[in-house]
Amino acid sequence: MTISEFLSMIFSGNTLALAGAALAVLLAGMGSARGVNMVAKASVGALSEDPSLFGKTLLLQALPMTQGFYGFIVSFLILFNMKAGIFGDAPALTVAEGAYYLVAALPTAIVGFYSAIKQGEVATAGVLAISKRPGEVGKAVTSAALVETYAILAALVSILLVF
Repeated sequence: MTISEFLSMIFSGNTLALAGAALAVLLAGMGSARGVNMVAKASVGALSEDPSLFGKTLLLQALPMTQGFYGFIVSFLILFNMKAGIFGDAPALTVAEGAYYLVAALPTAIVGFYSAIKQGEVATAGVLAISKRPGEVGKAVTSAALVETYAILAALVSILLVF
């Protein structure tokens, strides 16, 4: 096998599309895991002082998880819409088609990664706020949810590009 044949095999339309699907799940999932981790650590500290805050802190912990779900949805849509035969017998993708799917995944992958971490930071501050003033949970959740707006917009762009 020559280098040219090897590179042609690696950089096929199918592998580019699969790379896009993988990036959407990996980056958005990594950001979500990091964001949830930050909030969970703050929540454990708050719960050691007041166990009755569990439901309120759990809500804040769950918020950064959504970006991982957006990455999963975009990845699934890419795999399902690929003509590569992942879920059936269809012709292989051209390099241009595979590159298109790769680019379509990038908004969700990149924005999902970054916004999940930033949402985790805001939600962590929210946990600290409700540990001092439990009645302020609505403001804490709203502040953290605002960060998610950009992850939703990025996911919509990726979904529209896939279709």
